[in-house]
Amino acid sequence: MSAPKREQYAVVVIGAGPAGLAATASAAGAGLSTLLLDENAGPGGQVWRAISSTPVTREAVLGADYWSGAELATAARDSGAEIIHRATVWSLDRNLELGVSVGGGSAFIKAKRVIIATGALERPFPIPGWTLPGVMTAGAAQTMLKSSGLVPDGRTIIAGQGPLLWLLAAQILRLGGRIDRVLDTTPRANYMAALPHAFAFMTSPYVMKGLAMMREVRAKVPVVKGVTELAAAGDGKLASVSYVAGSKRETLPADLLLLHQGVVPNVNLAMAAGVEHRWNESQLCWTPVLDADGNSSVPGIAIAGDGAGIGGAQAAIWRGRIAARAAIAALAPAAVAKLDPIAALRTGLARAERGRAFLDVLFQPAPQFRIPKGDTIVCRCEEITAQDVLDSVAIGATGPNQLKAYRRTGMGPCQGRLCGLTVTELMAEARGKSPQEIGYYRLRAPVKPIMLSELAALPKSDEATKAVVRG
Repeated sequence: MSAPKREQYAVVVIGAGPAGLAATASAAGAGLSTLLLDENAGPGGQVWRAISSTPVTREAVLGADYWSGAELATAARDSGAEIIHRATVWSLDRNLELGVSVGGGSAFIKAKRVIIATGALERPFPIPGWTLPGVMTAGAAQTMLKSSGLVPDGRTIIAGQGPLLWLLAAQILRLGGRIDRVLDTTPRANYMAALPHAFAFMTSPYVMKGLAMMREVRAKVPVVKGVTELAAAGDGKLASVSYVAGSKRETLPADLLLLHQGVVPNVNLAMAAGVEHRWNESQLCWTPVLDADGNSSVPGIAIAGDGAGIGGAQAAIWRGRIAARAAIAALAPAAVAKLDPIAALRTGLARAERGRAFLDVLFQPAPQFRIPKGDTIVCRCEEITAQDVLDSVAIGATGPNQLKAYRRTGMGPCQGRLCGLTVTELMAEARGKSPQEIGYYRLRAPVKPIMLSELAALPKSDEATKAVVRG
């Protein structure tokens, strides 16, 4: 893949999911020099992964919502924007300078406006045995399904909660894959708590699709509701899954366990750039502080899509268009007259977000599946357990950043993506404080691993060279 063609762009969009594609099509369509950077081999993000290359060609398998992404991917491609795939953005600062790695080489580029559309990550699901070979996230399984048409054929259990869990189960079954059991961990109390939001959900586009998927799965797979305990076991690889539901305790033989308990914003790049974030009590995660146009606390940086707060693909599209419109208004005011009125965009976003509060409450994970105990591993990279974290708190660790000095949590290749939320909530509970008070890892560049040779090969100013020589 080639490096960026320019040293500076009017708009740089990071991420080619629904929000990024929508923002790119709008910004480039208005005549702004626009660069779209994405880590994947093609457009689509996770929602529309491999939309231009998937071997799964039967529309019914992946569903109409998946194939709707093809039109937006085409619009972005034909907009005149420069699009680079397999590009890793490892740095973004307050001066809107980005460090980008493409094909083993890095370069710095400048932007007048940056739209971060890096989407969501799956929420950590730290249960005993979750690091065993044979235990995967639902998102990883769906990536394999969309990209390569692969589905499980061994003894497979899906455990957790949330819309993606049911969507993946339906897609696996449609392709002839095997699912032996679905273990639903949705807390029973959540159903009552979500009732005040039920009317908005019943009038949303989610309800009929969700019910249809659940019926489809239940017709073919035994579903256990109200699961309150879950563990994976095996000698060197997964062999069994045990669970408790009500008064029933059962152990099932298994070759594959797929875990999922919702998604959370991918905040690492935005946090490293200095964007202010707050703990979201309804979604139990960190979300950026944004204005109505998606602009962050750092001038020139906007955030769109699920990185701004989980809302789903349709909401992400509207957020991308709103963020792009704000960039166009700032950089090319004359072009705004040709765009859709902002009121129409906000109406579209409100319609897409209708029912979200119901889903947030219904699928809020139970504490025991977010805040593990004992020797359950919390930080996979450094193999740090929940008890290790509690021991560190007992001798003075006050937050995630202090914990690094005690246990190296968050310092592995994932840079906290798989442990950050767990560490925050675990320490908050241990210290009797709120997650907001405990805080999150202090993130800095590079936010993704890159080769040292790439850094060494970057152009250096005379001042920088002299500083090193003098040192």
